[in-house]
Amino acid sequence: MNFYVMNTVQTINSLNPINLKEVSIQKTTMMRAQLHCLCLLTLYLTAGYGQERKFSGPLKPMTFSIFEGQEPSQVIFQFKASPPAVTFKLTGETDGIFQIQPDGLLYHNKALDRETRAVHKLQVSTLDAYGATVEGPVPITIEVKDINDNRPTFLQPNYEGSVRQNSRPGKPFMYVNATDLDDPTTPNGQLIYEIIIQLPKVNDVMYFQINNKTGAISLTLEGSRELDPIKNPSYRLVVSVKDMGGQNDHSFSDSTSVNIMVKENIWKAPEPVEIVENSTDPHPIKITQVQWNEPGAQYSLVEKEKLSTLPFSIDQEGSIYVTQPLDREEKDSYVFYAVAKDEMGKPLAFPLQIRVKVKDINDNPPTCPSAVTVFEVQENEDIGSNIGTFIGHDMDEENTANSVLEYKIVDQIPKLPKEGLFLVQTYSGVVQLAGQSLKKQDTPQYNLTIEVSDKDFKTLCHVEINVIDINDQIPIFEKSDYGNLTLAEDTAVGSTILTIRATDTDEPFTGSSKILYRIIQGDSEGHLGIDTDPQTNAGYVIIKKPLDFETVAIHNIVFQAENPEPLVSGVHYNTSSSAKFKLIVTDVNEAPQFSQRIYQAKVREDVAVGTKVGNVTAKDPENLDISYSLRDNTRGWLKIDPVTGEIFTTAPLDREAESLYRVQVMATEVGGSSQSSIASFHLTLLDVNDNPPRLAKEYTGLFLCHPLHQEGTLIFEVTDDDQRSFPSPHFSYSLVSESSQNDWKVSRVNGTHAKLSTKHTNFEEGLYSVPIRISDGGRPPLEGVVSLPVTFCTCVEGHCFQPAGHQPGMPTVGMAVGILLTTFLVIGEYNFSDSRIPVLGLRNLHLRVCLRGWSAGCLLTF
Repeated sequence: MNFYVMNTVQTINSLNPINLKEVSIQKTTMMRAQLHCLCLLTLYLTAGYGQERKFSGPLKPMTFSIFEGQEPSQVIFQFKASPPAVTFKLTGETDGIFQIQPDGLLYHNKALDRETRAVHKLQVSTLDAYGATVEGPVPITIEVKDINDNRPTFLQPNYEGSVRQNSRPGKPFMYVNATDLDDPTTPNGQLIYEIIIQLPKVNDVMYFQINNKTGAISLTLEGSRELDPIKNPSYRLVVSVKDMGGQNDHSFSDSTSVNIMVKENIWKAPEPVEIVENSTDPHPIKITQVQWNEPGAQYSLVEKEKLSTLPFSIDQEGSIYVTQPLDREEKDSYVFYAVAKDEMGKPLAFPLQIRVKVKDINDNPPTCPSAVTVFEVQENEDIGSNIGTFIGHDMDEENTANSVLEYKIVDQIPKLPKEGLFLVQTYSGVVQLAGQSLKKQDTPQYNLTIEVSDKDFKTLCHVEINVIDINDQIPIFEKSDYGNLTLAEDTAVGSTILTIRATDTDEPFTGSSKILYRIIQGDSEGHLGIDTDPQTNAGYVIIKKPLDFETVAIHNIVFQAENPEPLVSGVHYNTSSSAKFKLIVTDVNEAPQFSQRIYQAKVREDVAVGTKVGNVTAKDPENLDISYSLRDNTRGWLKIDPVTGEIFTTAPLDREAESLYRVQVMATEVGGSSQSSIASFHLTLLDVNDNPPRLAKEYTGLFLCHPLHQEGTLIFEVTDDDQRSFPSPHFSYSLVSESSQNDWKVSRVNGTHAKLSTKHTNFEEGLYSVPIRISDGGRPPLEGVVSLPVTFCTCVEGHCFQPAGHQPGMPTVGMAVGILLTTFLVIGEYNFSDSRIPVLGLRNLHLRVCLRGWSAGCLLTF
């Protein structure tokens, strides 16, 4: 980095030897020579580095960067001449600003202006004692770095524009433009646009938006929906522009007025269109039209659903055509979109939905639901009973005359015991028994021919009616007693333990002969279940729930066999449809059982050691005694009474260390096989205000730019290790010392942040430690004192710069002071406090270093 020394240059040649009253001419000359060397040495020590990390060096092409607007007499570089050169010459674009001293010291004597010239092309040459060029001219480039010294300006004080109602949101309809003479590649020239006023502002909703970088004005989603030229034909906007990317409190700004007229939207969807199917007229046929608000739009159609071919087209006048005859039975309606685009192919607005309905004609005959429709009717059904509903189909439009169907029976096979045994309702298609009750043994099947017709077409369909057996036989078990069966209580769920069987003489594979088994006695808890084999009607008894010797040791089971089809009137199930079975359950030693899997309790974190916080209970199925113990008691906070299961604290609790403390409780049989089981105990610790508030993080980089021109503000964050209150913590703040109260004030921003502000601007550069007292407002309230370090420092480009540290190859500050002292001792016979040499003023010598781009300068003040 390069550094400038921030004082005015006074060259050593300005010293007046007459003022050195008691100094001889010889000593004065020697002193001036020594001080000249000292100046060059001090320049090197304090000025930092130039382009190549050096303040001085030989003559060669170099580039320096300097901020515009700096005070004049700033040193840039010290060139060194090689013999026989004795002086330097400067030419090029100096503009009367840049000069070079005979000893090679390059500096500028006026403030630079980047907007006047951003780059100065200079040439430096070395000359001998006769004025002849020894070296050069060598190119030296001075790049002027920009500062924010120009405000942005709109190109027009007022703008006029118009927008159509329902225009697409986000599509620009006009632009505002501003310029800024500052460098556009830096934040100084980066402009941000913003709408600050909209008149009228209906319901506090913004109808317009602006691209903050381009100045493009467009509608918001609400504006696209709600703009109405009848309600508000015009709007006025006030648009502002800021430089510095709008992120700096010191940025410049300008504003302009924008008047916008709202025009009626003629880009509207047409009414739905009806087209008669199978038209024989020449195609294409115009069916409707759309129109964009301005001429020159390019129209196209977009499908809503993917079709092999869209039978519609649009020309560049917006006229929409059907291109071929349509078939309603193939597709009864179409929905597609008309799109308007500009010459660049970008949509001008939302697409318009076009709806087309295909109007039906009677061009389809009725069809049968299947090749043969099958119905069943039970024997002995009463006359007038519904057998089924026959439904034909017609591809023409529903609920029109084209699709109304009529039904008629035209044939019955066989005609036994007589013709006309069935009838069909003309419009509903309901088939009924008409002549007499049927007997399966007489005729098991009938075939009907039904005529289905609409107003123009007729179709013959076939119906098969099967006479089915009625359920007049009950299932009968093969045996009434299936004996005894002994099982251990831990027999696996799903095991088949018995096969039972009953028979039914009704027609096989019907609801009358299918058998369902159920347990009607001896298993109220539902431990058993029965699955039926649909092919053999065998019943498989399985275990559905675990058996339990301690609950029921002997089950006296009674099975019942039934049909899913109801029995006919007068027939009832009897003892032949039931059977019995005895299940004997044997004991197996089981582990203790907790009353619940997870036990939960809540307690304040500050309860006394020894407080009871919970209780667990377990029971052994064999009634053995139980011993309780804890596992995973990682913090050693709890203990359990091995006999009662009561749980107590054994150490202080800390919610901040662990808010939900989980342990496992083991219950073990005393005696027997010592089986055990485990449950969980969850202890929720309720917060107690036992932690004072503190800073949320370490603040080491807080700074304010010196000198202050207005109140300075710093934001800091505070936290508390206790559980946060809702909706937000209630911290309060105050300054500890009276001296701090004279300089600072502190106030709350929100639940977690506060701001520290200055009361005046008279601060010196340096580090200030501000003690702040923070109270959490808890019960009881706790407070903590924190120290917030704030540095006042010189800033460049919004950054704080500290004095440069020691660089490799440079003498330390101590070494520099030693060199100074040694130099003055060589001069001799002078006392630093001697008032006879006030011109030197060495006691008040000040050297300061500040970051300044990549150029360097050295200034001495005497």
